[in-house]
Amino acid sequence: MRTTLTLDDDVAHQLAELAHSTRKPFKQVLNDTLRRGLGTGTPKRKQFVLKPFHAAFAPGVDQRRLSQLYDEMEVETYVEKARKPR
Repeated sequence: MRTTLTLDDDVAHQLAELAHSTRKPFKQVLNDTLRRGLGTGTPKRKQFVLKPFHAAFAPGVDQRRLSQLYDEMEVETYVEKARKPR
């Protein structure tokens, strides 16, 4: 269907930028955007699956004292920098 549509300048600019960045025709970007806004015909996307990973602290690291560990590491870094000649 062909129709005349009047867009606000800011909307037209955003659609033009999106068309340019995605290298798609303006007409396609406009139709896809309207479909998403109306909640119909959303483009199908590959489902994102998050695979959990069990991470553990190194032996001897107390999770309840992480702030203290960070402070100690920060002090060590400061001391090393202070000892280096300028």
